[in-house]
Amino acid sequence: MNIVVLAGGLSMERDVSLASGSLIANALRDAGEHAVLVDLYYGIEKEKMNFDGVSGRYEYKIPKLAPDLDALIAGNGGRENPVGENVIEFCKMADVAFLALHGGVGENGKLQALLEMNGVRFTGSSSVGCMLSMDKIISKELVAREGIPTAEWLTNKDNRDELKSLIPCFVKPADNGSSVGVTKVVSEKELNDALDEAEKFSDNVLVEKQVVGREFSVGILDGKALPPIEIIASGDFYNYKVKYQAGLAREICPAPLSEELTHKLQGYAERAHKILRLGAYSRIDFILDEGGEFFFLEANALPGMTPTSLLPQEAAASGMSYTELCLKLIELA
Repeated sequence: MNIVVLAGGLSMERDVSLASGSLIANALRDAGEHAVLVDLYYGIEKEKMNFDGVSGRYEYKIPKLAPDLDALIAGNGGRENPVGENVIEFCKMADVAFLALHGGVGENGKLQALLEMNGVRFTGSSSVGCMLSMDKIISKELVAREGIPTAEWLTNKDNRDELKSLIPCFVKPADNGSSVGVTKVVSEKELNDALDEAEKFSDNVLVEKQVVGREFSVGILDGKALPPIEIIASGDFYNYKVKYQAGLAREICPAPLSEELTHKLQGYAERAHKILRLGAYSRIDFILDEGGEFFFLEANALPGMTPTSLLPQEAAASGMSYTELCLKLIELA
């Protein structure tokens, strides 16, 4: 098969994406597929648009700090178009585009809509599913309406005095991922600073009351829940650095839960996946509070595929290797 692995792009998660894409392309090549890694933002030169004789391995290590997108844009003549030269044309030449993108245009449904319009087969969810899940406010409204518990929330459009009532809370850009721009708030002064920080990344900001408890994530593959994973962060919360630097978080899979709680968590995850119209796979995050109730946090339409990512660990716990997971996602596409 001829496969374009799309990664990078113009989002705060481009480094995570490039790490995911490198591993995916390597795994596909090891399986005998003709896979070419393309940075969505940089695009590809016409003379390199072929799948013949592809060889070698891609290597990418995630830096400790999130990328400076302003510097990236400035270094490329001020170009803000997130889709680089010849990307769509090359994807149309392939049998399938494997989307290893995270955040921004790669996960909010815009790229998926562009690929749909051009008849390109791609991995993951449709443009509609990506749009619904990427917006944390919309996704919370939808799952709450269907009876799945989620923490009390307001937005930056609400009265500041109302927002104070949620402290302690988390302030999050509504359409960003990887915990970029997220702040834990325990005082009024911190709330104002956190809103300013989150608004650097999005016009819409979620202010979510903190739920104290254990954090879990559930991968969904072909509509069915994988074994849940428990995340134990070394710091104050599961932020960007903790997520992507090895050794800063401990993950246990299968999660140490009773059979009853495991089934409950998996049921919530499968329902959320369906409510948000997600496709071949996703990952749904929850908190288990001290009273034994799970609270929906967010859904991920294109979960990470890095060495420390959760979905590959969950797939492994179900007996599926990394390469087998990549091939399964192509099969489902």
